[in-house]
Amino acid sequence: MGKKKLLSKDKTGKEKLKLVENIQSESSRIAMIQMLIPLGLQVVQAELEKEVEMLAGKRYSRTEGPNQRWGTNPGSVYLGDQKVSLRVPRVRDTEKDQEISLETYHEFQSEKIIDDQILKRVINGISNRKYQKAVIEVPETFGIKKSSISKKFIKASGDKLKDFFERDLSSEDIVAIFIDGKALGDTEVIIALGIDMDGRKKILGIVESSTENHTVCVDFLNNLIERGLNLNNQVLFIIDGAKGLNKGIKKVIGKDAIIQRCQWHKRENVLNYLSKKNKNKYRKKLQNAYEKPDYNTAKAELQKIASELRIINYSASNSLMEGFEETLTLHRLGMFSKLGRSFKTTNCIESLNRQLGIYTDRISYWKNSDQRRRWTATAMLEIEPQLQKINNCKYLKELRYKMIELKHYKIYRDMKNAA
Repeated sequence: MGKKKLLSKDKTGKEKLKLVENIQSESSRIAMIQMLIPLGLQVVQAELEKEVEMLAGKRYSRTEGPNQRWGTNPGSVYLGDQKVSLRVPRVRDTEKDQEISLETYHEFQSEKIIDDQILKRVINGISNRKYQKAVIEVPETFGIKKSSISKKFIKASGDKLKDFFERDLSSEDIVAIFIDGKALGDTEVIIALGIDMDGRKKILGIVESSTENHTVCVDFLNNLIERGLNLNNQVLFIIDGAKGLNKGIKKVIGKDAIIQRCQWHKRENVLNYLSKKNKNKYRKKLQNAYEKPDYNTAKAELQKIASELRIINYSASNSLMEGFEETLTLHRLGMFSKLGRSFKTTNCIESLNRQLGIYTDRISYWKNSDQRRRWTATAMLEIEPQLQKINNCKYLKELRYKMIELKHYKIYRDMKNAA
């Protein structure tokens, strides 16, 4: 009797394990389908455009006849069993004053069964970096005829998919890197935004983490290096003051890594210790001190404020002096008046995070890691071309020269001290 009960328990355990494996497998399948949806949508839109051209001619062409392009309407289609929103082109018969229904659009109004074998071929193509081959399989995955895809689309989509999964950074000459986190539910995505020598903003990479700890930062920077990013040239790192990021940068770059701490975050951290009565007074004092372009003058002003705060609130004074020199890095380089507007705070990457929020902030529940990475990376690829150059980018070469000078000075100082 006892043996039978034991077997029954064992069988139940195996069934539970199998159920968990099936759920995990289904979750991975759904995640992959969702990741491929943007490519499937491109095929649908290409098909809709083909029918519109047959009815009303090519875009911007002057065609004879009553059929005219008439803007777009919001709509939705099924890609497999996933309902997806899109803009549907309109065609109107101006003589009869009525809408012309698009047959292609109606074809995508019903759910389709996704063929698991075809989906596996897509996954296999991606895992073996055969991106164009994978793209060919995408339409059929969603029940769309392969014949409907042009070679141009296959190449373009394959290139985009490749760009999504592996981005070569070897050709980038980066002079400054902002690193900051963006919350996605209870997880954080850490983003690295690079500034090249022409002042252009480049999204270098993203990594998931629960906190901005130094181990994650070390792995993140090493990954960027593996993808070709050259950090041997002098690079200015701009961070909000997170100790984990600071420690990680110095672990990878060395103790002489050049770091600019965000002055806004430093000021707000200090003010958090003060009463309402003193906040406005010391906000102005700190702001005025940091705006002094000369290093020695700014440093003397801030030290004076720290002395005053020691009497009012000792913790506020300690907060100001913690990492004090790194808030004055641009001053020490003699570049504050020229590049302070862009590099004295983390505003550049926080602006990027706000744009990212347009795509992600409305999501109240993130299903898994893959979904977070896909949404973030896809949004980044959309945002990046719209990013503007930093102000006063003509001074970036001078910044690089000043950082090299500083490095040589530190080497000389260390050698002298060792002797």
